[in-house]
Amino acid sequence: MNDLNRKALGGLVRFLIILMGLLFLPAWTLDYWQAWLFLAVFFGSSLAITLYVMKNDPQLLERRIRAGPRAEKEKSQKIIQLLASIMFLVAIVLPAIDHRFGWSPVPPYVVVAGDVLVALGFLMVFLVFKENSFASATIEVGAGQKVVSTGPYAMVRHPMYLGGLLIFAGVPLALGSWWGLLILVPSTAVIIWRLLDEEKLLVVSLPGYSEYRAKVKHRMMPLIW
Repeated sequence: MNDLNRKALGGLVRFLIILMGLLFLPAWTLDYWQAWLFLAVFFGSSLAITLYVMKNDPQLLERRIRAGPRAEKEKSQKIIQLLASIMFLVAIVLPAIDHRFGWSPVPPYVVVAGDVLVALGFLMVFLVFKENSFASATIEVGAGQKVVSTGPYAMVRHPMYLGGLLIFAGVPLALGSWWGLLILVPSTAVIIWRLLDEEKLLVVSLPGYSEYRAKVKHRMMPLIW
């Protein structure tokens, strides 16, 4: 196994450990079946995608490893990434606290529906990675990058943000919390801010993007926006 693959898998394991702490410490119990099921779906999906990219697109893997506020070049994107990290943290911790104090119990079928949304979000991310080797974790235009207009990009211009939105919507339900859905409003605002900021760069820096934008009308939600 090369250094890049070890780094990717090591980062995934570290994230799993951190996420378990963020779930079970605020809940103050391991008797939290919703969290265990969520972890299985979340990390099963993450691992499957990581293994696929490791095997089929090492360059994409390298682009995805460089992530977070510090990896961004523009100040606006550093702020956006920081806010997105905070939103995800709240989306995990708030339902765990909700579970501890029993504020808003969620029926099991809704929990399963939440996990389905998370899985669908990851499926969209996988389809993006399969179609676009330049799907970097940071906002940039790489050398030799071309407009991708096939696969999910034939429906919307930013399908990975749609995947992220599905995951954000599914997480609180999967963790058994109605109150956790409150985070969906600011999370959506942050995703839209990042999307619009990215489009400004793509129009200026990616040849053919203006023509693609004229052809594919919707940014993130098919037939809506």
